[in-house]
Amino acid sequence: MNCLTFIPVGGLGNRMRAIASAVTLAQATRSELRIVWFRDWAMQAPFQALFQPLSQASVELREATRADHLMLDRPRPKNLFLPRLYQKCRFRASLYERSITPLCKEGFDFAAWVKQHERVYLASYTHFQNYAHTEIARLFVPQVELLRQIDERSASFATTRTIGVHIRRTDNVLATAQSPLELFYPKLDAEINAGGRTLFYLATDSEEVKQALKQRYGAERLMTSAHQADRTSLAGVQEGLVELYTLARTQKIFGSYGSSFSEIAAQVGQVPLEVVKW
Repeated sequence: MNCLTFIPVGGLGNRMRAIASAVTLAQATRSELRIVWFRDWAMQAPFQALFQPLSQASVELREATRADHLMLDRPRPKNLFLPRLYQKCRFRASLYERSITPLCKEGFDFAAWVKQHERVYLASYTHFQNYAHTEIARLFVPQVELLRQIDERSASFATTRTIGVHIRRTDNVLATAQSPLELFYPKLDAEINAGGRTLFYLATDSEEVKQALKQRYGAERLMTSAHQADRTSLAGVQEGLVELYTLARTQKIFGSYGSSFSEIAAQVGQVPLEVVKW
């Protein structure tokens, strides 16, 4: 049987869509899939602190060990590219995250690549194999306590029309440039003017954005997290997951350009996504 060792890279949304791609690729090639979850600056939480175990045949997901950092981490300056030595010996072929998007644009056949080389290494922060969006909700089930928080936060959505709003800022330059705050206002105003009782659930990594929307729409119409956005701690990443799954329970999402968070929230909830951009 072919064997695919996969390293998901990036933040929460990036990793979720990359893993869904890897699972789909493994199914298409009848391969064993071994996923190694590394913690780094973009992901400060172990998988088991966020999700229940993956229930997928021939798929193993484990936290990275010290040995994995020496052998299975992506080769880069911080590790002096040492893992590449092991990977050249262990795997028949390897593809790293920077090459994935160019290969996708070229129409690269990842399934044929796996079948040809049998034992391969792949790292990615984006999707590279088309997957059914229903796979996202099936694969990723939040931990019980996080589910309780999601249920509590979205309790009013069943009886009130609630529109999701995701405004990405901080280190996402594309989202900041292409989806400025002033473009969201006409969208939200139009939803209000359409009539009926409309509420907004705002997910954002910017406290300034929270304050701006609170001032414009008021606490009676705008719901948002009481916690300050923080991607540098376990609690912050867990809060981000709660935000994503709460967004997924709204009736529609206005999202930010270039943000996997917006995309994955819409896929989890199977709800319409409108990317607000110039």
